[in-house]
Formats: sequence, structure tokens, C-alpha cells
Amino acid sequence: MSNPSSAGTLTLPVTGMTCANCAATIERSLRRLDGVGEASVTLATERASVTFDPARVNAQTLVDRVRRAGYDVALGDLDLAVSRMADDNDARRLEAALREQPGVVSVAVSYAAERAHVRYLPTEISPMDLRRAVESQGFEAVERAGGVEDAEAAARARETNRQRRLLVVGLAFTLPLFVLSMAADFGILPMAVVHAPAFGWIQWALATPVQFLVGAQYYTGSYKALRNRTANMDVLIAMGSSAAYFYSLAVLLGVAEGHLYFETAAVIITLIVLGKFLEARARGQTSDAIRHLLRLRPDIAHVVRDGVETDIPVNDVRVADVFIVRPGEKIPADGRILEGGSSVDESMLTGESMPVAKGPGVEVIGGTLNQLGRLKVQAERVGGDTTLAQIIRLVEQAQASKAPIQRLADRVSAVFVPIVIGIAALTFLAWFLAAPTPASGNTVLAEALIHAVAVLVIACPCAMGLATPTAVMVGTGRAAELGILFKSGEALETAGRTTTVVLDKTGTITRGRPEVTDVVVAGGPEEEEALLRLVAGAESGSEHPLAQAALAAARTRGIRIPEPSTVEAVPGRGIVAEVEGKAILVGTSEFLEERGVQIGVLARPVADLQKRARTAVVVAIDGDPAGVLGIADAVKDGSAAAVADLTGMGLRVMMISGDNPATAESIGAEVGIAAADVLGGVLPGGKADAVRSLQDKGETVAMAGDGINDAPALAQADVGLAVGTGTDVAVSTAPITIIGGELRGVARAVQLSRRTLRTIRQNLFWALFYNVVLIPAAAFGLLTPMLAAAAMAFSSVFVVSNSLRLRRARTV
Repeated sequence: MSNPSSAGTLTLPVTGMTCANCAATIERSLRRLDGVGEASVTLATERASVTFDPARVNAQTLVDRVRRAGYDVALGDLDLAVSRMADDNDARRLEAALREQPGVVSVAVSYAAERAHVRYLPTEISPMDLRRAVESQGFEAVERAGGVEDAEAAARARETNRQRRLLVVGLAFTLPLFVLSMAADFGILPMAVVHAPAFGWIQWALATPVQFLVGAQYYTGSYKALRNRTANMDVLIAMGSSAAYFYSLAVLLGVAEGHLYFETAAVIITLIVLGKFLEARARGQTSDAIRHLLRLRPDIAHVVRDGVETDIPVNDVRVADVFIVRPGEKIPADGRILEGGSSVDESMLTGESMPVAKGPGVEVIGGTLNQLGRLKVQAERVGGDTTLAQIIRLVEQAQASKAPIQRLADRVSAVFVPIVIGIAALTFLAWFLAAPTPASGNTVLAEALIHAVAVLVIACPCAMGLATPTAVMVGTGRAAELGILFKSGEALETAGRTTTVVLDKTGTITRGRPEVTDVVVAGGPEEEEALLRLVAGAESGSEHPLAQAALAAARTRGIRIPEPSTVEAVPGRGIVAEVEGKAILVGTSEFLEERGVQIGVLARPVADLQKRARTAVVVAIDGDPAGVLGIADAVKDGSAAAVADLTGMGLRVMMISGDNPATAESIGAEVGIAAADVLGGVLPGGKADAVRSLQDKGETVAMAGDGINDAPALAQADVGLAVGTGTDVAVSTAPITIIGGELRGVARAVQLSRRTLRTIRQNLFWALFYNVVLIPAAAFGLLTPMLAAAAMAFSSVFVVSNSLRLRRARTV
């Protein structure tokens, strides 16, 4: 028995669903299974997320349950050549170990053939993970020739190809049938031909393959749905086309009177197949973002082992491996640079177009592009632990989740088909019992039947079922391309309803580390480098943040940092040192005055820096005042533009900081936040209280932060945004993550959320409007069944196509 996961949760890639009722059927079937706690099925992503008791339910049980409901699960098949098995006991031990892996459905290991065959859920485990499981048991595993296909993509491709083949067959028979029927209706054919018995049998011969070959999937789907005591779109199509076909057959056999409607039955089925084929192709594009992310990782890594560079599959890279990345190549795994320097294009993950300079000791992300130099990197995170793999998982989770706005569509879809069948029955009775004799010469029975068929065929539960999830899929995918990760559909929806954005200061608006912002030299600007060289030399052995800021400023300018001859640190005050034969004092103005140095001409610059919320570090050389460094947590590039973007969108922007109010107000003014909307000196718990106070006033609050002390406020806000370079606590607390750490990502997230919400509302409006208007129109005889079939077939295509427009959404 497999033990899927300690959390008791599995995601199943389901195939064969056609409408929201299919998803509801699978949900009900899974929930009835003893040991299943919760099941959620999404039509657009074709995923079933199941929470269960591993002691009573395993992966095979869940797969069997889905199949019993009349659907299928896309499984991966992996063939491994296994060596180092000593006897059959080893084979049984390996089989038991693989069966315990999450997502493994079945295992067969043969000692004689030295082979292992594994069937698995591709949503839960990868071939790489399975190979590592084999190796962990002391065996060697090599993937057998032919490789392993992407099970989900392959299953959907097979289904699309099947619909294409059925469409070709349907068109081959339906087009001549339709031409013959129209020629008869418009008097193009001689009446003798039209009334000849053979003419009707020719129509029957053309319609029958369409009805029972092309349309077999709808009969099968209807049977499975009814067997599970539910009704779906297949039931409507089967009922509508069968009514037209069998009534025509009865007329042909002389059992009933009226016209033949073989062409109506065939056109209904062929148009529905055409719509489903186009819908399948369009829905495939909703996952383009995931496929794009998957393509970012290279296939090969140049790993250095035992001093020799060897090309190996990227799946075989392990933690602590050292690999080489040449200019123009993608980085195969997350790691830290050991040697070399380069510019790395991270736009595919962060959405930011500017390359990032990288050097020894700096982290690099797998999937990003090395542009210039040769890098030697040590792997720190590989396989499913890489940043790219985590991003893919987050996007998949978001695409599989349901947004709250979808609840209305779910409630309607649950009762939609039975209601439509009831309306069709009432339509038939009304036309049969109360309508006048048809002027067309048709029988009352035929007229009533045709109008009832139109009602059955025009109804489309699929459009409502696809309205929300397709927009969520495309919206979250587009967000990922821009470096924004929505963890759920609910987060995507809530962000669009935000009225107030609260920003943390340190690490969100500012860089989160002290930097030299001003250099004032008593002797003039030409002596700046000399001053920085001596200060950096004096501070070179200090770990104090202000000392590190001075050192960073010198290194940035390419200044050689000299070694001090002597250093004496005075805690909280400053440093006394001798550098290049000169006596150096670095510290507060009070510290220098205590040492007998009058700062004189530097008094005004010191006061000005303090007024602008800078820390003033005064420097004296050989007893004379030499200059002052202004050090502050500098504002990030783009922070002011981000605040302008947010206010331009009609949002109120506030800043909350633990720094003193004067510093906070100074930073707020620098980025364009009014003093009234700046709160300084706020403790971590107070940030959450401030957010709660805004919510009590009816505001929908988005909180953006990156530090551990932001976690309570991120959790309290209606939606939290972790600015990507933040701590793990902040990232895990917030339902939205801005990967690149740039504040403009917050504005992009809100903007994209608003557009997605607008698209969802458009989809729901047209899906509901379509059914509310056209079902009565069909009931009152204003639509023929063929027009109804065409409208029904393209309603879902319209919804999906409207959602796909989000792929081109532009943001600030």
C-alpha cells in the first residue's frame, strides 16, 4: 500500500471531463469514499485535490474511484534498468520502498530482468525522484531507452487528436448530408428525387456514422453520468441529437408523420465536436506559463567531479556538486559562485529586464541566463528544492484553486442540467398541447420535438464552469512571468478589491541595509576618494553596520583599502586608528570633540544630514576635521515610482515602520507618502493592530513587507505581499510573493488582479446572459437546433479566448 504523503493530500490529473457537472460528479464520488476527508475538482486545470487518511486510502484507490465515476487519470510510466540486485529478496525490498513513495500507484520489480516498472502521478513525483529512491536503497537505476513522456501533456494531446479525427469523420458525412437537405428544402433537387424512398435512406446512411461513431462519446458519457446519479452536458447532447435522429428514423419507417431531421442530428454532433476541439486547443494555451517555466531549466550540466568536467543530465546534479556555466548558458541549479564574475539575466523569474551583476560568494538561481563571464558554481538546491521548482509548484497550486467569485457558477452548474431538461419537457408539452398547427406543414409532434431539442442543445454548463478557472489560470501564469506569485485564486481576487496598501519601510521601501548616501569633505570634492580610503582602512576590521557601509562605498568605487597599523574601537562612540601613518578618528561629533577636535566647518553638514534622517559619521585626520559621511538605509530605486503607481490607481498608500517618527516621515516624504499616512515607532504587534484598525473602518487592506517582524501584519491583512528577498517566514505567511524585491511589483499585482477580476466578471456575465437569453429564445421557437448547436459549441470557446487575452496584459 502506498503512503502518498504525510499530509494525506494528493493531486490527480483527471482526463475526460467536459463540463462543470463532470467535476462535481468526481467530487461527490471521491467524497463518498471511506477515508477521504475533502475533494476539490477544477475543470479548467483538470486536477482533483484530495485530502484523505493514508491508513485507509492510497493512490491506487483514488485512481480507481475516479475511473469508476467514468473518467480517467493521466499516469506516468517509468521503466528503469536496475543493477546490483543480489536476489529476489532485493527485488521485493525495492518494490516495497518504491510503493511507499508519494504518488506511486503501482510497482513491479523483476530480479531476473533487472527491471522496475512504476506507474505514478506526475503531479506528485518525478522520474528523478523515483531514480533517487532506487539509489537510496543501494541500487543503480538507469532510465530505459525511449525516456518518459510528460504524462499529462501526452494524455491531453491524445484527446485533442481523437477529437480532431472524430471531427474529420463528422465533417465527411455531415457536409454532404447538409447539402442534400438544403437542396431539397430550397427546391434545387427535382421533387421526384426528394420524395423517392432511397433519398431518405441516403440521409439515414450519412447520419448514422455521425450519430453512433462520432457521437458515441456522448452516449458513453451520459451512461457514466446517469450511473452516478447525475447529469452533465453529454446527457443534453445525447438527448437532443437522439430525439432528432430517432424521430426521423420513425418517419422513414412510416411509424410517424413529418419531415426528416437527420441533418439536424448530424450537424448538432459535428458542431459540438468542433467546439470541443477548438476549446481543447485554446485551453491548452492557458498553461503556457507553466510550460515556459519548465523550459527554463537546461537539460545538461557541466559538473566537475574528481577534477574532470563531465556533462550529465541536470536531474542528476546533487547538492555540493560543482558545475561550470559558460556565457550564454542557463544555470542548471541554485547555488553559490565559487569563481568568476558575470551579469545574469533573471528576467524570466523576476520580470525585471536589467541583468544583475554576480561575483564570488553571490547566490545564483537555476534557470536564469549567464550572459558574459564563465562561472564556477557550487550547487546548494537541486531538483524539487530549487527556486524554479518552488515557483512552478506555487503557480500550479494557484491555478488549481478556486476563487470565491466562482461559488455562484458552482451553485448554478450543480442544478443546471436537470433544470434545462425540465424546461425542454415543458417546451415540448407547450408546443404539443397549446401551439397552433404549424404553417410549415410539419406535424405538431415534430414541431414540439424540434423546439425541445433546441432547448437541450443551446444550454451550455461548460461556459459557466470555465468562466472563472480559465481566467485564474491565465492571470496567475501571466503574473509568474512578471515575477509575481499568487498562491491561490482567493489571493488573486482579494488583491483586486484592495482599497489601502500598507508598506513596511525597511527592506520594502528601502534596501534594508545602511549605505553611504553623502560624502562631504572639508577640503573639497576632489579629496573624497582619499577620505573614503582612510575611513575604510580604519573600519576594515569592524563588523558594525556603519563600518560595513563605509567599506562597501569604497569597494564600489574601486578604492584599494589599506591595512591599519593600530585600531582601537570605542563601543557606541567611534574608532581611533592609524592608517598610512595618519591618525584617524571616526565617530560621532561628540566623540571627536571629546578627543579635542572641533568640527567647525562640518557642523552645518552634520546638522543638515541629521535633519534628513541620515546618521552623520564625522572624520578627523591628524587632529583636523576632514569630512563627514551620511549613512542611511537608502530608498530602493523605483520605490517612489511604485508609490506614484499605487496612488494613481486610486489606492491609499500608508507606511508603517519601527524607526523613530522623524526618520519614517523623512523616508515617506522622499517616496511621496503624506506625513498623515506615515506611522513611525510601531512595534511588530502594533503593525497588525494598525492594519486591523483600517479594516474596522471598512478598508480592504493589502500589506507589503519582507521581514520576520512583518509576519503578524501580513497575516492580519486581507492580502499580504512578501517582497521576494524577504525571510522564509514572511514569504510563507503572505499569499502573494514579489520575487524580485522591487516595490513596483505590488502595483503590478493589484493591477493584474483587477484585470483578471474584470475578465472573470465578463466571462460570467456572458455565460449567464447566453443561457438566460437563448434558452427562452429556443423555447419560444426563435432558434433552430442547428443554430443552437453552433451557439453552444462556441460559447465555451468564447470564454476561454476572452481569458487568454490576459496573456498580453501590460502593467506599470
